[in-house]
Amino acid sequence: MKRFLWAASLAMTIVPIVAEAGPIDRACMASNRKQKSWALCRCIQDVANQTLSRADQRRAAKFFQDPHKAQEIRQSDSRTHERFWLRYKEFGATAAALCK
Repeated sequence: MKRFLWAASLAMTIVPIVAEAGPIDRACMASNRKQKSWALCRCIQDVANQTLSRADQRRAAKFFQDPHKAQEIRQSDSRTHERFWLRYKEFGATAAALCK
């Protein structure tokens, strides 16, 4: 019985971490960047949670796999893309300052 309670309490502490993985975190961990780590990707996701909507996070997550998408959005004449890019720049600056 003690083993079951210990295992259950361990599972309860691990499950929220897995459940909180967001689109940025998953994209970061799936990327082929040399300096990625669980802690770095988690930090970047935490900043994304504070500065970007879920829709913005899904859009930004695509940049990890295809960086050219960022360039296309940055150069777009679309007002929606312009607003997104301003939010994305804020996210990037905050993540660079906090996630070292």
